[in-house]
Amino acid sequence: MFRLDNKTAVVTGGGSGIGRAISTIFAQQGAKVYIVDVDEKGANETVADITQKSGAAAFKKCDISSKEQVDEVIAAIIAESGLDILVNNAGIAHVGNIEQVTPDALDRLFNVNVKGMYHAIFAAIPHFKQNGGVILNMASIASIVGLTDRFAYSMTKGAVNGITLSVARDYLAYNVRCNSISPARVHTPFVDGFIAKNYPGREEEMFAKLQASQPIGRMGKPEEIGHLALYLCSDEAAFITGNDYAIDGGFTKLNT
Repeated sequence: MFRLDNKTAVVTGGGSGIGRAISTIFAQQGAKVYIVDVDEKGANETVADITQKSGAAAFKKCDISSKEQVDEVIAAIIAESGLDILVNNAGIAHVGNIEQVTPDALDRLFNVNVKGMYHAIFAAIPHFKQNGGVILNMASIASIVGLTDRFAYSMTKGAVNGITLSVARDYLAYNVRCNSISPARVHTPFVDGFIAKNYPGREEEMFAKLQASQPIGRMGKPEEIGHLALYLCSDEAAFITGNDYAIDGGFTKLNT
């Protein structure tokens, strides 16, 4: 079950964190994975790890906020290997309420988190219309519940929900499925870096607080998000489209 043999997958932001976990799991299940990322070091490390374990992976450097770069990279991948699965995982975060979000910061988040997703889907959809395919977008619980000091980030992740529903509706007749995942806090290198930058000397204390903020008592693991992504992109999920899946340790339903 959940095999991806003879399938080609693109994972944006696949060089670290959740994207790395998704790339690794997809390769383990038989897919050829293209990691589309701006982080050469992280992406090449992920490719090396996958290939050492007899998986198939390649790196394509690309800034997803650039339509020209995305068009070129997606076209090259389709020419090389075809395309069956597109995982729109790349994104950036921002902390602050509306008064703390500058126009430049807002533009940067929108260009990566929203337009980057648009660019990737726009480039892939002609191929998917001819051959069918699966699109998986990374949203967030920030699009479902109100979070303190996450104005710009929440706004962009709300847009992801709209993208997912619209694409799922518009391309039903072409055998294209589109879903999204909304994680709560996941323990990634980004979290460690955020704590170190903002709470120097209090890393252990803040890490414990972040763990305790999830009803289940801990942050999620990237691999747990990866396993849900695998299911939604597999043939076993062929009856699922237009849905968002919270994977949140009870955060959205069990918080009091």
